[in-house]
Amino acid sequence: MTHLTKLPAWAALWQLFDDSQHIHMRTLFAEDPARAERYALNVGGLFLDYSKNRINDPILAALLTLAQQAGVPQQIAAMFRGDKINTTEQRAALHVALRNRSNCPVCVAGRDVMPDVNAVLSRMGRFCHAVRCGDWLGYTRQPITDVVNIGIGGSDLGPLMVCSALKPFGHPRLRMHFVSNVDGAQLKETLRQVHVETTLFVVASKTFTTQETLTNALTAREWFVAHAGDPAAVAQHFVAVSTNRQAVAEFGIDPAHMFEFWDWVGGRFSLWSAIGLPIMLYLGEENFGELLDGAHLMDEHFRHAPLNANMPVLLALIGIWYINFYGGGSHVIAPYDQYLHRLPAFIQQLDMESNGKQVCRDGSPVGVETAPIIWGETGINGQHAFFQLLHQGTHISPIDLIATLENRAGLPGHHEILLANVFAQAEAFMRGKTADEVRAELASQGLSGDALARLLPHKVFAGNRPSNTLLLAQLNPRNLGTLVALYEHKIFVQGTIWGINSFDQWGVELGKQLARTIHGELTGKGAAGVHDSSTERLIRLYLQSRQLA
Repeated sequence: MTHLTKLPAWAALWQLFDDSQHIHMRTLFAEDPARAERYALNVGGLFLDYSKNRINDPILAALLTLAQQAGVPQQIAAMFRGDKINTTEQRAALHVALRNRSNCPVCVAGRDVMPDVNAVLSRMGRFCHAVRCGDWLGYTRQPITDVVNIGIGGSDLGPLMVCSALKPFGHPRLRMHFVSNVDGAQLKETLRQVHVETTLFVVASKTFTTQETLTNALTAREWFVAHAGDPAAVAQHFVAVSTNRQAVAEFGIDPAHMFEFWDWVGGRFSLWSAIGLPIMLYLGEENFGELLDGAHLMDEHFRHAPLNANMPVLLALIGIWYINFYGGGSHVIAPYDQYLHRLPAFIQQLDMESNGKQVCRDGSPVGVETAPIIWGETGINGQHAFFQLLHQGTHISPIDLIATLENRAGLPGHHEILLANVFAQAEAFMRGKTADEVRAELASQGLSGDALARLLPHKVFAGNRPSNTLLLAQLNPRNLGTLVALYEHKIFVQGTIWGINSFDQWGVELGKQLARTIHGELTGKGAAGVHDSSTERLIRLYLQSRQLA
């Protein structure tokens, strides 16, 4: 493979960077009255304004050429074809098949996977209908009122985010709980809120060996059996999302209540699969289908739209521009919708676990910055917390401002204030405030002389800070599916340009391996390992505290 920095477009982009880095976005808007119209896209119920970025037509053209030279169109086609683009694990990355609403054949190793996908969706639908309508009863013949999802990573963040975002669409009888932390406090507090007779546990683990998930699941099982008094009742209150039928059966779950998925489904891309069982339980089969429909809409756009009008591609390229040329090592997700408060954490895993890599697909050093640090919070809270850094700090941190046009809460006056802040922040990031503007403002307030001069530099905003504005017509299942698929594909495009594999995550393994050894030492069930002096001292401190307890 040709290294990114050896591509002709790379050198051209550096020249454009040198020529343009001192141009202010105020000037770009002043010189191009049609800029806002030209730098905007609609896909379904999702509108993107990317005009408030430090780009112009030559820069965009060079970025699009970079995408062509890096093989983005070919990699898009390979993913949808079912090629094994996850090269280190020799797997396809076919989350798009999970929401393939056209039902056209999608083949892995020459076999169409769509019959299996549809069969699992149908089983999920029948089970969820039984729970939601009250046909599925607990061991005391009472309907389910609480669902506890036990998973971690993609088996937690995706379902949790979607159920939070679409709470107004949730079943009125069902309360959703998510347990991922092996810190027993989370499970303990969750079990305090539920009743054994009416709680359904969903244990989500592909291999059914994930330490954190199985530890929580076994503790939940012990709690359940202690209260129910009959281990056989586990079958009515525990279901599994897994591929390990034997381990599921040994746990006490009826294998008929195991919902499978496949090795071509990556964890952080899995909410569309059986991992989304809590979503379907809460929202119902029809709304889950709408979620898939929205993602499929973005898939089709991504697959067929030309690069210069392709929403995921454009967002990816703009991100490359800041990460690799401006040194923008972080990216902010700021939803101005309380229901989307878990979206930053979800995007954080999606992006950083996918593209936090240091070698290319061929094993050579990548040689450039890759995934940015993703962080964020609801925008209104952020304005009173970290927006100070975004406006006047020394970092370049592009920000995605995400809002919903529909006033779903219906409380008078609230939504207009909310949207006024979204639009004002985007304008403020772009415009800034010059020294002359500050001087005139202070003078109008009666300040002059040394007092004005002392205060003036503190109130100057450089502006020229990049942002994208994403507006959803409504926050509903379809539009949320479109939004999530947008970020999935954006991340894939960036990984393709960097030449890395976005679908493995070997970086999580080392800590797990070392933890197994240290766990044996902390519990007295394993031989002492060889550690550095710091780690040895930390282990010793814990063992001493246990002796004193």
